[in-house]
Amino acid sequence: MAKPILVNVTEEIVRGLVRFLLFGPEYQTFCHCENCEMNIVANALNKLPSNYVSSVSKREEAFNKLNNSIYISIVNKEIIRSIHLVGKKPGHD
Repeated sequence: MAKPILVNVTEEIVRGLVRFLLFGPEYQTFCHCENCEMNIVANALNKLPSNYVSSVSKREEAFNKLNNSIYISIVNKEIIRSIHLVGKKPGHD
């Protein structure tokens, strides 16, 4: 039997999209430090429902279910809102 895991699939998706968006051409002027990136991820995750799973197979199932244009659009809106929010008040000099 495989060892149980605990994964928030929404977090995996958000982390990947934050990295993709933050380093894209639209956000070149925003801070790219690890602290700001984590603040963006945390802020977006606080606005999105979590999707925890406890096995690798359920992780794949959840990822496939969430990996659709409607859900990604919702996630992108929260990430963009978070990028602008953190960009206004990054929490460092």
